[in-house]
Amino acid sequence: MTTADAKPTASTKIVNVPNVITMIRFVLSIAVFVLLSLEQFIAANVVFILAASTDWMDGYWARKYNEVTQVGRVFDPFVDKIIICGTFIYLATLSGSEIAAWMAVVVVGREMLVTVLRSFIEGHGGDFSANMPGKIKMVLQCVAAVASMTLLAYLQVAADGPYAAALQWTTIISAWAAVASTVHSGVIYIFAAARMIRDQAIST
Repeated sequence: MTTADAKPTASTKIVNVPNVITMIRFVLSIAVFVLLSLEQFIAANVVFILAASTDWMDGYWARKYNEVTQVGRVFDPFVDKIIICGTFIYLATLSGSEIAAWMAVVVVGREMLVTVLRSFIEGHGGDFSANMPGKIKMVLQCVAAVASMTLLAYLQVAADGPYAAALQWTTIISAWAAVASTVHSGVIYIFAAARMIRDQAIST
């Protein structure tokens, strides 16, 4: 294995640029929840987009400048799950959001399952890094959340407006796409974990 292909060694450093970016994203996620509670949907949407758009920055910086840390490897996916799961939960409680409670359950359940699988596999020396279906899932979840908050903001000012139906259907379609990708990526992780467990059992 070449040096370029090797997985960066995580240091024990706590404060660095990637971790600061992750902390800012965590604070922004809390702001999203507060704004949703206050029904400030436009502001919540703006803050959510800002938080979601910084998701790639911390990982990119950590890899590019070799600033991968043990704290970052735990904190970054934790914050990702907080902002997505929390936003879906809050939206599920709001009338007109088109995000059903069961959709939030699917999103949260998948994240809990993957967290347990990743902890088990990496605790036994395996590599359980994010894959492309997982990244697509994250994008579609963000699209659904943005569409839902846009719909809620529009309904606040023009419940019978000419674009209400179009926004509702956009939100419904994006929400179902997010749920489908969530289930799909979860199944892929389950099979990947099963293969890793089987291979480890064979090698021992």
